[in-house]
Amino acid sequence: MNQNLDKKQTRFQLNEIPNRLGHIAANLARIKSFSQIAYKEAVKNVISKTKWFIEWTAAEIEPLQAEELVNIQVQLAMWELTWDDIWANEKLRAEVAEQSGIWSERVLDMSGLLSESIA
Repeated sequence: MNQNLDKKQTRFQLNEIPNRLGHIAANLARIKSFSQIAYKEAVKNVISKTKWFIEWTAAEIEPLQAEELVNIQVQLAMWELTWDDIWANEKLRAEVAEQSGIWSERVLDMSGLLSESIA
């Protein structure tokens, strides 16, 4: 891992788990919105960062939530490998956007941030 990534990891892991999950949810929402407009490289960059955020969070949360995050991470990696093909296909890009939105809501729910602000 390079030094820049080490610094990002250290900074990211200073956050409490709910805030880390909030960052992951926000990135998934970005993937959704960026996929609906012409930001191919931006989406690819957010996918990469989100994979790292999941890596740095999954080991510290409940096993079932960790499993869900890791499954998201695996799918993100698959998308990353085939990103040029996905980007060229409007239907596939729409599916990525839709799935990312579903995951964003799920991870935000997992974080408990919304229920904390209401309580």
